[in-house]
Amino acid sequence: MTKLCANLTMLFGEVDFLDRFAQAAHAGFKGVEFLFPYAYDKHELAEQLHRHGLTQVLHNLPAGDWAGGERGIACLPDRVGEFQDGVGTAIDYAQALGCKQLNVLAGIAPAGVAADTVYETFVSNVKFAAQALAAAGIRLLIEPINTFDIPGFYVNRTHQALDLIERSGSDNVFLQYDIYHMQRMEGELAATIERHLPRIAHMQLADNPGRHEPGTGEIHYPFLFAHLEKIGYDGWIGCEYKPATTTAAGLGWTADYL
Repeated sequence: MTKLCANLTMLFGEVDFLDRFAQAAHAGFKGVEFLFPYAYDKHELAEQLHRHGLTQVLHNLPAGDWAGGERGIACLPDRVGEFQDGVGTAIDYAQALGCKQLNVLAGIAPAGVAADTVYETFVSNVKFAAQALAAAGIRLLIEPINTFDIPGFYVNRTHQALDLIERSGSDNVFLQYDIYHMQRMEGELAATIERHLPRIAHMQLADNPGRHEPGTGEIHYPFLFAHLEKIGYDGWIGCEYKPATTTAAGLGWTADYL
């Protein structure tokens, strides 16, 4: 059974953020995700979830100065202390929201730093976060992101993320597989998902080109959803796309799934 959750950072942008919970529930979503909760009071967010009967599926660890162009700090050797502090903040929010998985954004590989240093920094940070999250009953996810949208993003292919997961030595680190990002980087969606299904804890979607809703591009989502059901994927799929017009106008594709 396909379980879709609404990414409130991307969807229902026509209304204020705190009003998007109601919009998601009205559209038929049972779960939500978003990039970051930290600009909002955790109790206010929890109240929105409770009021509208929604599950908080996912949010990210703090990722540095997002507005300033940073896309994560986990691979930055000079930001380890900030990263570790952010893990504690993320756990605090996740527990308040009942969120059982958090995503770590690796960030853009720093110029002028040895590749081995970047690698070891990221692995060390993943180990730290995985242990802290395990103690709180929360899973840690790693997401590869395409380098067309974010040039220089450190983790950008499935095999790389899986190598980092193995290197972490933790059984509390999983793959967040974003269909849009991996279509751009490597293709072979169905086979890759099936091969690595035991390590995939969460998925996200958008079509390509344009990163709009399914049905606007080259990815055959009816086939892919049927394939996911056949192979037994039972996790959530986050709708992390940019509506081609408005969110409401583009939700027709969800009729068979919500």
